Amino acid sequence: MLGWSITLFRVGETQVRLHPTFFLLLAVVGLTEGLRGGASAALYGVVFVSILFLCVVLHEFGHVFAARRYGIKTPDVTLWPFGGVASMESMPEKPAQEIIVALAGPAVNVVIAVALTVILGVRFDLSQVAQFELAQSTMLAQVAAANIALVVFNLIPAFPMDGGRVLRALLAIRMGLTRATRIAATIGQAIAVVLGILGLFGNPMLIIIAIFIFLAASGEAGFMQARDVARAHVARDAMITAYVALPVTATVDAAARQLLATTQQEFPVVDGAGRLRGMVTRDGIVAQLSAHGGAVPVLDMMVQEVPSVAPNTSLEQVFTIMQKSRSRFMAVADTVDQRLLGYISQENIAELIMIRASQAQWAAAPRTSRT
Repeated sequence: MLGWSITLFRVGETQVRLHPTFFLLLAVVGLTEGLRGGASAALYGVVFVSILFLCVVLHEFGHVFAARRYGIKTPDVTLWPFGGVASMESMPEKPAQEIIVALAGPAVNVVIAVALTVILGVRFDLSQVAQFELAQSTMLAQVAAANIALVVFNLIPAFPMDGGRVLRALLAIRMGLTRATRIAATIGQAIAVVLGILGLFGNPMLIIIAIFIFLAASGEAGFMQARDVARAHVARDAMITAYVALPVTATVDAAARQLLATTQQEFPVVDGAGRLRGMVTRDGIVAQLSAHGGAVPVLDMMVQEVPSVAPNTSLEQVFTIMQKSRSRFMAVADTVDQRLLGYISQENIAELIMIRASQAQWAAAPRTSRT
């Protein structure tokens, strides 16, 4: 999904990206406002939404700069119709740090709202906020009100929204991060169901937000479970050892024959010394066959940037490296001659996690004795 987004600009090491569906939001706003008040109203609506999303970008960079204090990088911030998502490499494990990172975003919106309120010369209280929303006042007044609404909405304790992350951090102080994440995710999903039901009464955007929260909460809980499993294993435990490798002289046609003859979805390309040169994927094979035919050498179309680790490397470290490099594969190589011993895929890690979770569930289940 990220590959579909458009890079707008870069701030330091963070790219700001725009998902194409954002233009659909602008079109809907322009059409709706245009039907109500003509071309000027349509333009006003589009400009207002654009300014509001500028505030969303500043909100996300509040998280980015706060996380940077703790050595956490953020490769990109992506704007969607329902808001912004800062893709951090990780979140702070210390609860106090996570609270600071989570609250940094809403704090930016508070600063924006207060600054606009001072500029407008309006006293900052809830009655004025109501007037901002109800009256067709100035653009700045509406932006101020919208920022206050962003603060309130983001502080709803629906994990993984900002308020949900604060809740998770507070719970983690007493019960540990894994259990806290599981509880916060459950609460977040419950709130998502409520928002979805409310959205059925005429607000489709709430339904979209509810779906996002529900799936994101599930993903965060799964990530924590995966990390716990990873801590107990090393790369050797998860690597694939039964596979067909391609020689460096192979062509795409040869790779396609292996694709049909095996159940593999990817093929390591190794040289005469058994060292990994790259990975050939099913999608890459199909794309090359349709675009350039099968005579193309696999060396010309393989994925070359494949990280490599030693067999005894912690699987948690493998997990982290794959996240940071955004690689689907990890080579496991001999520490002496760099000969390929096996490789790890995201799917294989997921299978290991499912197996270990099922084994743990069975072991924890109560037993009934038979007499």
